[in-house]
Amino acid sequence: MGLKRVVPLWAVGAVAVLSLVGVSGASSAGAAERMPGVEGPVTEAAEECHPGTGPYQREIEAHLGLVVDGRQSAGDCGVIAEYQRKHGIEPAQGYAGLYTYRAVVWERALAEGNGIEGCPDTGGVVVCVDMDRQILWVEDEGRVIFRPVPARTGMPGYGTRTGWFEIYQREREFWSTQFEGPMPFSQFFSGGQALHAGYRPIFEDPGSHGCVNLRYEDAESLWNGLRIGDQVYVWGARVGD
Repeated sequence: MGLKRVVPLWAVGAVAVLSLVGVSGASSAGAAERMPGVEGPVTEAAEECHPGTGPYQREIEAHLGLVVDGRQSAGDCGVIAEYQRKHGIEPAQGYAGLYTYRAVVWERALAEGNGIEGCPDTGGVVVCVDMDRQILWVEDEGRVIFRPVPARTGMPGYGTRTGWFEIYQREREFWSTQFEGPMPFSQFFSGGQALHAGYRPIFEDPGSHGCVNLRYEDAESLWNGLRIGDQVYVWGARVGD
C-alpha cells in the first residue's frame, strides 16, 4: 500500500473512479429518507417533489451552491432531487434529510484531500474510521493513501467499538452464522467486528451490527491493499437508527 506497497490504494483498477468527488456507482445508493407522512414502500407518486423543508436544508443548499436561506423552494427541490438521483438516494423527492446529508459529508471529506483530520499520526498504515461523519480512509505515516469513502457503523445496541485495533484475520468470502448473511472481504479487527462489503445502500439506516460496512468496490480495494497487523483507529458516534 502506498509507496511501500506497489501502488496507492486509490490507484487500484476502476475502483478509483468511485472515490472521486461527484462520482458514484450503483453501489453507493441510499435509501428512503425519513419524511413526515411517508411510510412503507416508495410508490411512483411518492417521487413527486417534496415541498417540506428538511433538517439539513441549509447545509445541503450551501453544498449545492443554492441560495442559503434554510427554506425549501421548487428550485431547491429540483436540484436536491437530482443530487439524490445521482447518489441513488430514494425517494428522490428533494427533501433535505439525513441520508442526503451523509452524501454531502462524504463529498466534503473528499474535497479536504490530504488535509482531512481526525486520525492520529502513526509510524505506519492505519485505517481511520470516523463514526461522526460515517467515513473511512487510510493513512501511511500521516499521509492519506486511500481517500475517504462512505461507511456504515453500528446501530444502537450494536455499537462499533472505539479505540486502537489491529487487523488479525482476513476472510475473502465469509458467512455470518450469527446474522445469517454474507460478509465479503472481511477484515476482522475487534472480536467479531470487521471491515467488509455490504449489499444494503450505504447511506441508509439502520446501522450495522457492529461491523464497518462498505460499498462492495471499496471493500475489495481495501482487501487488496491491507494486510494482517495493519492498525485500525475508530472514534466518534453514529447519528441515526
